[in-house]
Amino acid sequence: MAVIKPFRAIRPNPDLAHLIAALPYDVMNTAEARKMTAGNPYSFLRIDRPEINFPDPIDPYQPQVYEKASTILQQMLADKQYIMDQKECLYIYRQIMDGRSQTGLVCCTSVDDYINDVIKKHEFTRPEKEIDRVNHVEALSAHTGPILQTYPDHEQIKAIIDHWIDTHAPVYQFTAYDVEQICWVIDQEEVIAQLKELFAAVPHLYIADGHHRSAAAQRVALKKRQENPNFTGDEEFNYFLSVLFPASELMIMPYNRVVQDLNGLSEQEFFARIRERFELDAAPTQPYQPEAPHTFGMYLGSTWYKLTAKPEIIPENDPVNRLDAAVLQNNLLEPVLGIADPRTDERIDFIGGIRGLTELERRVHTDMTVAFSLYPTAIEEVISVADAGMVMPPKSTWFEPKLLSGLFIHQI
Repeated sequence: MAVIKPFRAIRPNPDLAHLIAALPYDVMNTAEARKMTAGNPYSFLRIDRPEINFPDPIDPYQPQVYEKASTILQQMLADKQYIMDQKECLYIYRQIMDGRSQTGLVCCTSVDDYINDVIKKHEFTRPEKEIDRVNHVEALSAHTGPILQTYPDHEQIKAIIDHWIDTHAPVYQFTAYDVEQICWVIDQEEVIAQLKELFAAVPHLYIADGHHRSAAAQRVALKKRQENPNFTGDEEFNYFLSVLFPASELMIMPYNRVVQDLNGLSEQEFFARIRERFELDAAPTQPYQPEAPHTFGMYLGSTWYKLTAKPEIIPENDPVNRLDAAVLQNNLLEPVLGIADPRTDERIDFIGGIRGLTELERRVHTDMTVAFSLYPTAIEEVISVADAGMVMPPKSTWFEPKLLSGLFIHQI
């Protein structure tokens, strides 16, 4: 049963929220972060990507880099650019993108729920990325990046959140990155108690985005428990910052692939190998976005093709290997193009669907040879994989819109 906890958020002065809030640290590189913060001394990237406060080149994992993030946060609090709520609250975070809204509950979730698999995962994590976030959390004594989690739609939870929105003014309302961002504070104890009780009956939460941040939160908590053997379980380090969305409101975009070469094959040899496991046709549109599962777009030369997986290669009873990312990997990328491990092979790159199909064409005409467009993974597929205790193929999901960092900080 899922535990949710209100907390005293550190959050922006309302006059500065639109300047502070920033995209999450892991959707950009250092150079892009420097560009994004140019002319904006308030940007949260100065805390989330603290290496940008130093001249290039800089090792972003040096202790003084993390210390700089802590110094900046403390200064922003001293300057009242950030405020800290005086009582524990829950918060509502709504995003509206292209007329479509998703409304989440900002709260803390339990490290013990994470350990005991009440909070389900679907991704492997990389140790070096975990360590980076552990160092960041420890330097700031705070969780700064919210973990995007989902849960099965729940009418009563939705009714309470909708009623609060209808009867209270938001504390923040602004547009950033072409997405409207709106936030409310739930500060009534009886409403908080109702929501805690309803979530206590929700069997599982599912991490949608933020596996490294949640793994780091667990590592920090276990370390602090060792340092504090008389811990009670109520300490803030036993909980981590999350935003919980009903499953039907989340949007997953495709995560497309580009490959550097044809693995020594001629174009005709490549087509012949594809036809062993896929139907290969001219695409009905140029460019081509697949319209159903188990179909793929392929861009080669200056032409789009449509690939349709033959039924015999779809293991319908396997929640992982029936996913389109796995079908493409197991039947084309590895056996034909020689991409054995897409996590480490430098011949492949991954492009989030938000960048569009024209980005695939651009890459093929610059540094790549062939591109593949995929049908987006369904949230139900993510939940099925997590329920089975299995792991999604690499780069299977691209959630949009991204939760902004810097709007809510959880001090531990």
